[in-house]
Amino acid sequence: MIDGRLIRSFRRKRNLSLQELAQRAELSVSYLSEIERGKKQPSLETIEKLASALNVSKEGFFPEADTITPGPTALGEKIALLRQKKGLSQSKLAEKAGISAAYLCHIEKGKVLPAVSTLRTIARALEVCPEDLISATSHVGYKIKKIRRERDLTQADLAAKAGVSTGLIGQIESGRVEPSIKTLEKIASALSLSPCYFVADDDEISSLFKPMNPALKELFLDPKVRSVLELVADCTAEEFSFILKFIQLYKEHRKS
Repeated sequence: MIDGRLIRSFRRKRNLSLQELAQRAELSVSYLSEIERGKKQPSLETIEKLASALNVSKEGFFPEADTITPGPTALGEKIALLRQKKGLSQSKLAEKAGISAAYLCHIEKGKVLPAVSTLRTIARALEVCPEDLISATSHVGYKIKKIRRERDLTQADLAAKAGVSTGLIGQIESGRVEPSIKTLEKIASALSLSPCYFVADDDEISSLFKPMNPALKELFLDPKVRSVLELVADCTAEEFSFILKFIQLYKEHRKS
């Protein structure tokens, strides 16, 4: 996320008042004040205006912590800034990364957290190190956060299911704490997953699908399909039976 204090620091170093910077960036004084106090996050268009008005790089507004443990919005903003720096459109970067432009748009807006393998692909397409997007130390926490958000669970929800504190979940997801094996087992159990999922490299997971025929392998490697399977794995027998019946009814309705 953008650190408003950095914008204030740049402004003061240039001996500019709030009014003067607001006028240069074509913003209202009240809006600029809220950005500097951290009460509002500016859009990418606003960031560009402020960077131009202050004659600094857009990346300068991001604190160092964002390069270590980015949240969904900060990660998307960072990708968008790197893409713009390379002079790439969303469709061009998506093509180079082998993903859809719509999916990349969702990533940049912070609506989805991509898989680590997808982040590596995007990093290669941007010609940057994958660690520039997400560090290895937050690998486990990133995966936990991704699954939790896909399950529409809050940190408190997951903490309650796993029998740990909400603060611990927050520290793990931000990369400040590496979970013990016991804690990882609790979290994995709460999400109906194997603990290996969080520590295994995506390439190792992909290797499990090598014996399958190409069409089936492609299906299982689709991030959306894997997300659905993970959700189904968390269902009770009754819930699973209901889902199957619903699918059958839907297919019959389509045929009629």
